[in-house]
Amino acid sequence: MGMKKYVFTLDLKDDPQLIVAYLNHHSKVWPEVIEHIKLTGINDMEIYHVANRLMMIIKTEDHFSFEKKQKLDAANSKIDEWETLMDQYQQRLPFAKSAEKWVKMSKIFSLQ
Repeated sequence: MGMKKYVFTLDLKDDPQLIVAYLNHHSKVWPEVIEHIKLTGINDMEIYHVANRLMMIIKTEDHFSFEKKQKLDAANSKIDEWETLMDQYQQRLPFAKSAEKWVKMSKIFSLQ
């Protein structure tokens, strides 16, 4: 089976204390959240940070579905609790759709 890669971006509120708190949460992500991410079909996830900008890279199997992941997320109260907690630090991008937090990026170059 092949592997798919997705890249997303999101901003944090431009407040140094909130940014530090967000980074601290991600140094100790709840075990239930980690398990749920794996359960949804995500094989690897990395989040990068500079200033108040975030970039997330997700690697999945070919059969991964964001629709299925959203259904699983909605049915998990611990994920809802985590997302509510994270929401206080996150700032929607001006061009994001109304319910969209992380915005999918398009690849424009590859060395390979």
